[in-house]
Amino acid sequence: MNKSFLILVTAILIISCKEQKKENAEVEATQATSEEVENTISIPDAWVDNRVKKAEERLTQTEAGKVVWASMEAHGGLDTWYKNGSLGMRFNYSPLDGKGSRDSYEVVDPWNNRVVHTSMEDSEAKFGFTGEETWLKAKDSTAFNYDVKFWALTPLYLMGHPFVEDGEGVNLELLPETTYKGKKNKLVKVTYDPGTGDAPDDYYILHFDADTYLLTATRYIVSYPEYFKEGGHNPEKFMEVGELVNVDGILLPSELKTHWTVDGKPGEYVTKIEITDLEFKSDLPTDFFDIPEGAKKL
Repeated sequence: MNKSFLILVTAILIISCKEQKKENAEVEATQATSEEVENTISIPDAWVDNRVKKAEERLTQTEAGKVVWASMEAHGGLDTWYKNGSLGMRFNYSPLDGKGSRDSYEVVDPWNNRVVHTSMEDSEAKFGFTGEETWLKAKDSTAFNYDVKFWALTPLYLMGHPFVEDGEGVNLELLPETTYKGKKNKLVKVTYDPGTGDAPDDYYILHFDADTYLLTATRYIVSYPEYFKEGGHNPEKFMEVGELVNVDGILLPSELKTHWTVDGKPGEYVTKIEITDLEFKSDLPTDFFDIPEGAKKL
């Protein structure tokens, strides 16, 4: 047999084997990627698009809603807010009197209102909310010396405006404009239908820069029934929004400063809130927000 022919056949076989191995590797990689996608939390774009469309239709029916929608757009857009995935952040709540400090790293799913908090002092101490149940896992009973059920989603509702106002049961009222830090601000009061969340009697008054529609401040009350068993609420607080940072296309506050409200203006400075390590997470496992083994249901 011709030696050149044998060399040619051998070369062809070697190349064929290499191509087959390459194809097999590509198939395996594709299968692995598919499995990873199937095992991670994801929200179909079509779902987000539908929710955003409904929110826009609902909000743009009123003058107050138009202001909130314009602010959502100015902060990066409601579609980006949801499509980015879950939000991770360190939320360090520090009253200036030293009482009631709360410092945790949390991952919150704004689509389903689920969250997991991890203590900054003990990585084994955690609590969270599955969307239906609150849970706690900590060896030390003093790991979280506050009401974790109340606090589970509170940080989101302190720093997540205007995006958290897209849902059902939200009522918006346009108030007269005011001046804040020398600039005109549009004001929108947010109230809730009975049965909405654990504290439907809460309200927020959102301040928006009249030119940019960016959030500048939030006035609010706390009416959580476990704190106010006979009804009522705490005095109104005035929360200044600090520097906004761009997190994957969404503008979020890196700091909040809380004061008592005096005649619609900030009075005594009482609480400093630092928000760091902000990032959106799109690769969380599907069971991330489930109640972990050994946790106690509350």
